[in-house]
Amino acid sequence: MLRIEKVTGDLIDDVAKLFGTDKITNDCWCMWFIIPVKDFHSAGSKGNRASFCNLLAKSEHPLGLLAYQGEEPVGWCATGPRSRYVRALKTPTYREGDAESDSDIWLVPCLFVRKDVRGHGVSQALLEAAVDLAKENGATAIEGFPFSKSKRRSSGDIQVGFEPLFSSCGFEVKRTPSPGRVVMRRELKNETQSRK
Repeated sequence: MLRIEKVTGDLIDDVAKLFGTDKITNDCWCMWFIIPVKDFHSAGSKGNRASFCNLLAKSEHPLGLLAYQGEEPVGWCATGPRSRYVRALKTPTYREGDAESDSDIWLVPCLFVRKDVRGHGVSQALLEAAVDLAKENGATAIEGFPFSKSKRRSSGDIQVGFEPLFSSCGFEVKRTPSPGRVVMRRELKNETQSRK
């Protein structure tokens, strides 16, 4: 049975275990959309892990979610206020965004599922949990910038996800900044108010 946990300092060893199953993820430590590119490359795996741990220690919100099968971490979803993802906001995908809402709107910039459990609903469970976490923290909306359904990718940047996954979790296309990418949003304002 799948279980989803908010990432806290107590779970760093589990994050490391999951990230260690893939070279790209182990080098990144989910810092790619947060720190300047030259800092990211010069830091390497150890430095990016230190940055992740430092951010986790001082952040008001969790940095993401871990999916477990039994005691094994099998999936990761980065999420939090858009204002956290400084580099993502500077990409062509977000240049036309509404920057005044960066703290109220959350973003899911990255999903990672261990290869041997892909295709079994882990990404969907993580994305649904990210929506719930955003609601719990008063977000007015949550976004992603996946590849459009018309584009298939096999490169290392598939961590942003795909349009059908986001559609299955109630996200709608907000804009199409390029032929291969879409910005998708799920409005939460009414959902959050109805829970109060």
